[in-house]
Amino acid sequence: MRLQDKLLQLKAERKAILAANFYNFETLSGILQAASLLTMPVILQLSESSIHYMGLSVAATLAKSALKENAVEGWLHLDHGSSVEIVRRCLDEGFDSVMIDASEKSLDDNIRITQQVVKMAAAHNANVEAELGFVPKLGQEHSRQGFTQPDEAKRFTDSTGVQALAIAIGSAHGFYKQTPMLDIQLLARISEHIPTPLVLHGSSDIPDVMLQEAIRNGICKINLATETKNTFMHALQERLKNNSEIDLRKVFPDATRAVKELIVRKMKTIHEA
Repeated sequence: MRLQDKLLQLKAERKAILAANFYNFETLSGILQAASLLTMPVILQLSESSIHYMGLSVAATLAKSALKENAVEGWLHLDHGSSVEIVRRCLDEGFDSVMIDASEKSLDDNIRITQQVVKMAAAHNANVEAELGFVPKLGQEHSRQGFTQPDEAKRFTDSTGVQALAIAIGSAHGFYKQTPMLDIQLLARISEHIPTPLVLHGSSDIPDVMLQEAIRNGICKINLATETKNTFMHALQERLKNNSEIDLRKVFPDATRAVKELIVRKMKTIHEA
């Protein structure tokens, strides 16, 4: 099944899927072990930083091979593509889905760039996600001023034909200084206003009950990144305390298991919404 079809199915059923970023073999393995254990589908995401770190072809091949090895239904997605060029490279590499993030540009420019990507992706039968509104990135201030508005969401989706839309309703990338408060009423209005599946970025540290309420009100795809990195590194640091072991094959598995446990918890939370 194409990811765009899966997302439409999820929207109709008021359900969601986890989209998890991976950074190396170990985090990828932890994600897929969890998905295999629960027999649940998953979206594997690569940011541009991870692509630069691992290499595009290596990272894509690793993800596809690991999905097959673990017998998991899944899709490979470019997270926060900053240019048409990186989108083109990922589509040529066989990605199932790409995100073009022109959200910090004017609405007209965001529409124009997204239109170009949607047309390009159609030739590859790939899903396209875009972002509308201001979802703060690391180091940026949080504010309600950039929240996505229903009328703009309708104009944007009608003009672009994009298959998934990341919206700003109170989440942010990275960890939160205080407990986040998602604007569920705004989410519900956007979901009723447009037929496009909606995406929540910045789910790390959002309380489970709030995530579940977001799913019940229209979120179909939940992105998880920061919490995975944090979980992996904390487990690895703990394993290396007062430890002279030099065989990475003996120290990495503890961190991989920690990622697996995190993803199992997140998937159960999503499933129980």
